[in-house]
Amino acid sequence: MAKQQQVEIIAFTDPVCTWCWGSEPVLRKLQVWYGNQVRITPVMGGLVEDIRDFYDSANAIGGDPEKSNAQIAHHWVDASARHGMPVKIEGFRLFSKDTVSTYPQNIAYKAVELCNPELASKFLRRVREASAAEARETGRREVLIELANEVGVDVAAFISHLDDDSAAQAFRSDLATTRHYGARGFPTFLVRWGNKELMLRGYQSFSSLSAVISSLSEGKLQATPPEKTTESILNFVENFGRAAEVEITSAFDLSQQEWASLLSEQSIQQKLHYLPAGNGGFWDLRIERGTCDPVTRTCAT
Repeated sequence: MAKQQQVEIIAFTDPVCTWCWGSEPVLRKLQVWYGNQVRITPVMGGLVEDIRDFYDSANAIGGDPEKSNAQIAHHWVDASARHGMPVKIEGFRLFSKDTVSTYPQNIAYKAVELCNPELASKFLRRVREASAAEARETGRREVLIELANEVGVDVAAFISHLDDDSAAQAFRSDLATTRHYGARGFPTFLVRWGNKELMLRGYQSFSSLSAVISSLSEGKLQATPPEKTTESILNFVENFGRAAEVEITSAFDLSQQEWASLLSEQSIQQKLHYLPAGNGGFWDLRIERGTCDPVTRTCAT
């Protein structure tokens, strides 16, 4: 596709930002409805350099690492009630005396980009899931290595990029871009069409982003809604990986009645299963016994 026929959405983000997590249904819907007409480029913004020096007055978050965990958990549950993505607060411990920053998650993302750009978005999603819906301490190096391995990243190459400063250097470049555009809160979206740019700060609905795309492209880019079929939903989960209910219903504009009807179909019941997570869960493809995954190099028993 010619460059002028594609809009780029630069998403200034942080792997553990709750409203970035809440934006996942919107970004997935954009990809479904616009296909190759839209390219989403994450830029790591580094939400918390040091929680001891950080203070979010709106949500009373910051200061002592351990106390901040309870404050963040309360904020995430409140946000989840609005954006619909699952969160888990039992055992939640994002920060500790040894883990005071979200920079490790940002740097790890850049390490995966350097290792294998095709796996970067999958890794970013996995860190978001682990942080928000599994209450895992994703600021810990060993956890980030485990998550990189889970999505098929070469662990030796990943660790090498963490150790030789190349990933940190790539992150510093992202920070410079973030500051250049004055993106001080996350998410922030820079929508670019040719030499035209428009900045949207904060969480955005699909309708808002779609309207901006139409305006910048002067109507040249048009969204195409997908078919509301079991085959389309199975393809969605196969392409994107596990999906929260809100991601599926949003991507296909399904009412609760339509979604319930689709769930009752035998093909869905045979091929999808539900994985509880925190205050919600995910739909994922069933893995048959004896199936081997060539990406992660594991076999199911």
